[in-house]
Amino acid sequence: MKKIVLFIAVALLGTTVTFAQTKTKAKKVKTTKTVVAKSEVEGAGMKFEAETIDYGTIQQNADGKREFVFVNNGNKPLIITNATGSCGCTVPSFPKEPIMPGAKAVIGVKYDTSRVGGISKTVTVTSNAEGAPSKVLNIKGTVNALPAVVAPTKS
Repeated sequence: MKKIVLFIAVALLGTTVTFAQTKTKAKKVKTTKTVVAKSEVEGAGMKFEAETIDYGTIQQNADGKREFVFVNNGNKPLIITNATGSCGCTVPSFPKEPIMPGAKAVIGVKYDTSRVGGISKTVTVTSNAEGAPSKVLNIKGTVNALPAVVAPTKS
């Protein structure tokens, strides 16, 4: 009889230990997977933070340099082949090297602020962007003339 009780006790203890080990094994540390965001565009893409730059009201001969910031939101390198201003008073600059997917870049523009009056010009960017190889960006604002300097009169 002692052997049977001992056998049952060992069997129950073994089952408890087995279940305890199973529960321990069931607890796993949660891991986080790094998910790479899908590109918005299949091919090269160009997404601007803003497609219009507003100079506001500035004084004549003020700094006319501004920047259009964009990102290649595609999955292939973006190559800008040209950027042209709508007139000689608007001079753009652009990166000559390919912009890799996910990378930010800048189209610089310099407006000739020696010209007084309203600003309403465009910059046309030509690239290999999928679906929109030509993009028109705008600049606007007003250039006020410097106050006239009155020369002292001689008496």
